Amino acid sequence: MVIKDELSKVIDIFKNNNIDNYIFEAHLIFRHFLKMSPMDLVLEGNSELEKKHYDEISEAVKRRCENEPLQYILNSQEFMGLDFYVDKNVLVPRADTETLVEHILEHFTGKAFTGFNVGCGSGCIEISLAYFNHGAHMRGIDISPKAVEIATKNAEKNGVLQRCCFENYDIFSYEAFGKYDLIVSNPPYIETDEINKLEDNVRLYEPHLALDGGADGMKFYRKICDIAPKLLKKSGMLAFEVGHTQARAVGKMMEKNFENIEFVTDLCGVERVVSGLLS
Repeated sequence: MVIKDELSKVIDIFKNNNIDNYIFEAHLIFRHFLKMSPMDLVLEGNSELEKKHYDEISEAVKRRCENEPLQYILNSQEFMGLDFYVDKNVLVPRADTETLVEHILEHFTGKAFTGFNVGCGSGCIEISLAYFNHGAHMRGIDISPKAVEIATKNAEKNGVLQRCCFENYDIFSYEAFGKYDLIVSNPPYIETDEINKLEDNVRLYEPHLALDGGADGMKFYRKICDIAPKLLKKSGMLAFEVGHTQARAVGKMMEKNFENIEFVTDLCGVERVVSGLLS
């Protein structure tokens, strides 16, 4: 079994299974299991593929053809230029959420701050904020103990564990405490009845706890807007990621206690972030 020949076969398999970016994904799988750079894969293409690696690659290809996200197969996803461990217990970090992080970093440019995140998942929001603002100290909670474990692992991996902590709590049965400069959340916001209509790679593999936002997709926004005034310092920031049709409704919800409400668009022009300052 020659590496380049097996790679060519996998490319054909992915193409026939309608995998998006099938060439790139095939190369990524080979590079991951062979621990090779893109150049190494070219230069060593005529080398023999060891059986151990053949078996690992074959299993990965099988899983990918069943629509499992590649990020779960490789246990890796890049976010804000950082590498995060991910598996089926957390959502795959998405580029949309980078818009949220960038907006917060811009607001706190040159300022130290304390932040509280509801629904930490992989920890990508807190960790990125702490990584790019050395004065940031972040606290995150999640209903999933596994998510808390993964976020803690990612904080250590990216060198910010001393300024990030993660705890296992359900926001609906938890008496929140502390005073923060920032409350941030990318909460579950898919309507319950819409979950089963999602694409297979999301519906079958990503955790529904992190997707289901209740009957109207808004239950977490309501809860967080209710508790935020008790937890924020004067003029503290509340910032949300929202679904593609939810921005204005969330903004309206925030008007009772917040001012300077902003709507920030993502790279696709969708209003993806809503923020405001405690009035």
